[in-house]
Amino acid sequence: MIFDCLHDPEEIEDRILKGQTLLIAADGKLVDQLPPGRWIGGTIPYFMTDIGGVCTDKKIFVTDLGSVAANVSVKTYDEDTIRNVYLDIPENGFGFIIIPAGSKCHFVFSMEAFSFQDFAMRPLIGWISGTHLDERETDKPKVYNGTTHSQLQEGAVVMHVELYNNKSAEVGMLNMFEQCAGDSITFQESGFSAKEAFINGVKVDFTKYILENGLDLRFPLVSDVNGTLINTSFQREFGTNGEVRFYAPVFKSLEYRHAKPIENYTEKFTKKLSQGLGVEMIFSCNCILNYIYSGLNRFSGSGLSGPATFGEIAYHIHNQTVAYLRIIQNR
Repeated sequence: MIFDCLHDPEEIEDRILKGQTLLIAADGKLVDQLPPGRWIGGTIPYFMTDIGGVCTDKKIFVTDLGSVAANVSVKTYDEDTIRNVYLDIPENGFGFIIIPAGSKCHFVFSMEAFSFQDFAMRPLIGWISGTHLDERETDKPKVYNGTTHSQLQEGAVVMHVELYNNKSAEVGMLNMFEQCAGDSITFQESGFSAKEAFINGVKVDFTKYILENGLDLRFPLVSDVNGTLINTSFQREFGTNGEVRFYAPVFKSLEYRHAKPIENYTEKFTKKLSQGLGVEMIFSCNCILNYIYSGLNRFSGSGLSGPATFGEIAYHIHNQTVAYLRIIQNR
């Protein structure tokens, strides 16, 4: 692994001025002060490090792409142009994307990425930027285009990375959740919230169903999409109209089941990580919900470094997973 991990702002400023190609994650007050250069960034104060979980507004998490990037370019997208994101990725390379949580671009990408032209034809990795959980009402997630020295609360920033000819990119994710053998759950409409659901084909008040059946909202809904298990995580608070709210959309075309309960969240999560992703891993991000629910903010030695985010992007948006990028040496 070639994670840089957490550094003082002064060191990162010096590295930017030297022309290094960087991916940056930090509290917005720190990123706001960085000079222009070959970097993109997003706001988040939560991180996994070699010593465990860290919440800080004093350090910057950095990934240096200099050893793998033959060429880079940076582009920003809005809610209309984001559908071109896969078309712009270099043939031998990858796109690294950061989107602010709650933005229009976040909504469009979450709901429609599967229908974008050339979806998943080339590697796309990244994350959803956020804020300190205690400041969600007063602070706004942001992303940054270092090449133009600009910030966005709406839109997305993407670094297009062309790799050297002897290298290739591989995007993947780790998911520790499985579907339980219980009720089939479907929805009449796609979206980030649902007032009603169909339980084994019968329409019910979804909030009432959750409360009556004691569903543990720490564990997500899980759908099986062509053999890949996709999580959709619950927000712990119900909406003002009593609707169930999610951190990613549910889709009316999919069948969901609640995830199997995990008795020892921390043990299972760290065991999953201990399987290893290989020395070629250059970046990973972990869901903020794993950080909180698994106790990783108090756990040392997970073997994982990266921002703990408001959503992980591995071709499309995931919840409660680890998304990662590996750079493979071609033979």
